[in-house]
Amino acid sequence: MSITKRLWLGLGALLAASFAVMLWLGVDLVHTAPPIPQRVVAANGQTLYTKADIERGRQVWQSIGGQQLGSIWGHGALVAPDWSADWLHRETEAMLELQARADTGQSYASMDDGEKAKVQASVKPLMRTNTFDPAKDEIVVSNQRALAISMVAAHYESVFSNDPATHALREAYAMREDTVPDADHRRAMTAFFFWTAWAAGTDRPGESSRTYTNNWPYEPLIGNKPTSDNFIWSMFSLLFLIGGIGLLAWHYAAYHGKETLPTPPAQDPLRGLTITPSMKATAKYFWVVVALFLFQILMGATTAHFQVEGQEAYGFKIAEILPYSLTRSWHTQLAVLWIATAWLATGLYIGPAISGHEPKYQRAGVNFLFVCLLVIVVGSFAGQWFAVMQKMGLKYNFWFGHQGWEYTDIGRFWQAFLFVGLLVWLTLVGRALWPALKRKDEMSSIVGLLFLSTVAIGLFYGAGLMWGENSHISVVEYWRWWVVHLWVEGFFEVFAVAVMSFLFVKLGLLRGKSATTNVLFATIVYLTGGVLGMFHHLYFAGTTTAAVALGATFSALEVVPLALIGLEAYETWNHSRATPWMARYKWPIMFFLATSFWNLVGAGLFGFLVNTPIALYYMQGMNLTALHGHTALFGVYGMLGIGLMLFCLRGLKPQVQWPEGLLRGAFWSLNIGLGLMGLLTLLPMGVLQLNAALEHGYWFARSAEFMNRPIIDMLVWMRMPGDLVFSTGAVLLGVFVLRKWLKPKLETN
Repeated sequence: MSITKRLWLGLGALLAASFAVMLWLGVDLVHTAPPIPQRVVAANGQTLYTKADIERGRQVWQSIGGQQLGSIWGHGALVAPDWSADWLHRETEAMLELQARADTGQSYASMDDGEKAKVQASVKPLMRTNTFDPAKDEIVVSNQRALAISMVAAHYESVFSNDPATHALREAYAMREDTVPDADHRRAMTAFFFWTAWAAGTDRPGESSRTYTNNWPYEPLIGNKPTSDNFIWSMFSLLFLIGGIGLLAWHYAAYHGKETLPTPPAQDPLRGLTITPSMKATAKYFWVVVALFLFQILMGATTAHFQVEGQEAYGFKIAEILPYSLTRSWHTQLAVLWIATAWLATGLYIGPAISGHEPKYQRAGVNFLFVCLLVIVVGSFAGQWFAVMQKMGLKYNFWFGHQGWEYTDIGRFWQAFLFVGLLVWLTLVGRALWPALKRKDEMSSIVGLLFLSTVAIGLFYGAGLMWGENSHISVVEYWRWWVVHLWVEGFFEVFAVAVMSFLFVKLGLLRGKSATTNVLFATIVYLTGGVLGMFHHLYFAGTTTAAVALGATFSALEVVPLALIGLEAYETWNHSRATPWMARYKWPIMFFLATSFWNLVGAGLFGFLVNTPIALYYMQGMNLTALHGHTALFGVYGMLGIGLMLFCLRGLKPQVQWPEGLLRGAFWSLNIGLGLMGLLTLLPMGVLQLNAALEHGYWFARSAEFMNRPIIDMLVWMRMPGDLVFSTGAVLLGVFVLRKWLKPKLETN
């Protein structure tokens, strides 16, 4: 059996086993997720909330932006509190005050440490004991706790209104006035916040020291602290990382580079490539890529500015037109949209280039898909504006407004429309690749992997359709990360590796056989950790210990291939210097080099910083996770998207000169700007938040009291140098793309 066939069998077995485990844990999550009771009642028989209140409250929360305004269970925006942690702390403080006055007649704040400890010991079991009755399907709380709940609810009803008493908090949280105008909706939203806090502070049935969210958030007042599993599996995560790096280094030393590279051809093999009508039609996709990229930067700068002025931008009351939750929604979605558009356009361009075949009506299909893309972007963004401004109502919000789930925010209609568009894209790319798939040559496996990754990209976005409007939040989080982790980070990565390998083979810099072996091996190594590593996002989303164990183990293995990324970058650099004509591809390859660098730093170093259970327990939803998010999403996938775009543009306009200064300026500005963002703001702010969480509890690190400190304001302003440099790079890239069509200069040779 050939090594290629063995690798294919290994990849198939890996995927079958991985997804079997994924689905098994999904079923387990459905059965063990925190229950949503039919009623929450006080001991005196008073009904505090009903299941309908909790579900209606979640709808209200989603309509105002959901995870784009504060967070729930640590997932969401960094400005405004984590509502679960904030409610849990406020309710605990109210209970301590009520208990202190009931026991001694004095306030809790006036007590000495010994007296406070006694009160805490009395309150802790009242908060942690699970009083859910499955037979009656209700949660019973003491009359004292019912009073505490009403006190906290009154606070939130004030915050989400236009009450002058809480105006300062709304400014600190970057919330517009009257965020939720309807009083009944505000009350229902408090039911949802209470339930998320109850699940975070209540022991699982049969457990005495583990809540439904594995004791997240850190709340010392009720004994919410890391579980023993957090420590154990964090230790094993480190061991798996070290062992995996050792094995990969051994394999690299033993097998890699044994085959001599081919002699590069005297002329550029791609220069004579026939550009088909459908390939030419992809040019407009790249114009949209640049436009969406520039718009994303604008929304990112606006979102960051909300951290210092709250509701205004240099005196202009922007929150009344573009609230924070909306600008952040657009900023995060645009990142995925422009990167995905660049990669999808590459697929449409590369299909006919690989096969040499232009299917009938291919150009019409490419143009139709382009129109669909524009309709989806405009329609979904307009729907979100109407939703966040509370002009749509709850009846249509799920379908056409704002779903409230970070990175999967668009309404269900637009999600389904995008899924259909991806199926059209899959059809267009697949039929263009089909003649190449039928050929049996040294490129067959690379083309096959490219086709399979195309199929996966088209189909796996469908995971975003697996939840409904009233699905349990734990179930939504499970499927949401199928999209965010597996779709964006998984199969697009395989697609990109296959495309780059094909390009290097076509350029005569790699042999097809060795490239095939390397691509298949790299795919196996990456997906070994990449698929089940998804569970590191679900440590505290209502899952059991099994998810913590698998997430810790396999997310560590995700980092393993990145340990040798420098060697891959060195090889790429050697390819770029193999022959004089490779200078034509200098800047696409430079962006591939940047991808390798940020893969190591953003995805590897900063990723592992927050990946272990014990680390993420304290860092989830803080600026250290944002540090990883920015440097990995743009640094890896954004840089790769730009590199692929430039490769396609080189083919679309082969005789046009490339302004060296524009691309050099764009490349270094984007990389330096991204580095400054991380080092001057996200990293130091994240470290300060981590210290605050360790000292006082998670709630404090996300509170207005902490986030309004002068040093935090200063660090936010310190983003400006990096943002300006980064924005300059994006503008230079846009000017370069425009000049290729509006003011081209032909090469002289």
